[in-house]
Amino acid sequence: MEISTIIGLILGIVSVLVGMVLKGSPLTSLWVPAAYVIILGGTAATLFIGFPMAELKKIPKLLKIVFVKQQLMDRIQMITLFMEWASITRREGLLALETKVEEIDDDFLRNGMRMIIDGNDQDFVRDVLMEDVNATEDRHKAGALIFSQAGMYAPSLGVLGAVIGLIAALSHMEDMVELAKAIGAAFIATLLGIFCGYVLFHPISNKLKRLSKNEVELRLMMIEGLLSIQSGVSTIAINQKLSVFLTPAERAQMKQKEDGSSE
Repeated sequence: MEISTIIGLILGIVSVLVGMVLKGSPLTSLWVPAAYVIILGGTAATLFIGFPMAELKKIPKLLKIVFVKQQLMDRIQMITLFMEWASITRREGLLALETKVEEIDDDFLRNGMRMIIDGNDQDFVRDVLMEDVNATEDRHKAGALIFSQAGMYAPSLGVLGAVIGLIAALSHMEDMVELAKAIGAAFIATLLGIFCGYVLFHPISNKLKRLSKNEVELRLMMIEGLLSIQSGVSTIAINQKLSVFLTPAERAQMKQKEDGSSE
């Protein structure tokens, strides 16, 4: 479970509810069915108009990605693995890695390993793997765009809902109490639209982009490692080359691990 998503969702809802109580607004005022129909139904309508059905069918899967912790190979572990493979290659040749292929869980890395073992040209291997990375990145961008667009539409529909509510409020001009209630209900649509847009949809889009960036960086790291093995570089050279993908904290951890193994 991606704990940051859960914390953000709960914190956002609680903040609005507590804020309303502190401002003296009754929570029961949030129950305005018309506002939910306009915001949620209207946002859904804009997405159906703006995106192909094939992309919209992926929304449940995209939401699952946001709520389930991303499972990626540890970068330090990956460097260690590439160093081991480089050592085997320099001693026994690339064909010796055939026994390691089926042990690889990641499809992208397994495919790349098979390509270099088969003796394909380095430029060909890089081009194929980069095309795969670019295609994956494009798919991820399309998914994030759905929520980004929803985040743009929802607040505008909130204004639309408020206008509709104010038009309805004009029919209560003779009764000030009913007029006040109608005006309050009208602005619930604005509140709901802003909340959905800036607390839900835009943050979800941003998280999808960040998760995509993590995966793309990891795949680029794999490509560099595979091509380095194919070139026959030393384990030290691979370590130095792939360490540029690590954060300062990860580099310190890597160094600590190396110092511990050398003692």
